[in-house]
Amino acid sequence: MGKKGEETKQHIRKVAYGLFAEKGFKAVTMKDICEKAELSRGGLYRHYPGTEEIFEEIINEFMQKQEDEFADRIENGVPATRILEEVLSRYKSEMKDSGTSLSVAIYEYYTAEKRENNALLMRYGASKRMWQRLIAYGMERGEFRRVDAEAVYDVIVFSYQGVRMYSKMMPIDENIPERIVKQIKEMLL
Repeated sequence: MGKKGEETKQHIRKVAYGLFAEKGFKAVTMKDICEKAELSRGGLYRHYPGTEEIFEEIINEFMQKQEDEFADRIENGVPATRILEEVLSRYKSEMKDSGTSLSVAIYEYYTAEKRENNALLMRYGASKRMWQRLIAYGMERGEFRRVDAEAVYDVIVFSYQGVRMYSKMMPIDENIPERIVKQIKEMLL
């Protein structure tokens, strides 16, 4: 695929991301994406056969970006505290911004009857390994306390995703992300 084709796919994913965040997975149709992306049906179907493939690419792209970010920073010797600070700062912003949350869409996508939850479990495992690598890196460098990395990961992922999910359903106290981040830092630093 050429540069123009890849740019079109990127535009489609960006538009679809906004629709999935707004409506969830089940309510978004290829027609919605065509209209919002200002593409013909043929133009959209040339790149994607359906919403499932678009959503999968969005999730894969997000996960790969985060994995690469952690790995590159660790390999380049960036202090673990700085990596943690930057990631938690982003998480805090995301927890406060319910408009960009894909939590409901992710829930709908992975709880569909025909879908195997293997893919979600694999993504969870990849995210867990990535965080455990960062935590081990921080402990090896003496920047983090000696902790149970798996338990810390559980606190991070489930509090983050919980706030993202609840923020789609009800207003949340804007201090909640601050308190969560503070507790995570206290566990590690």
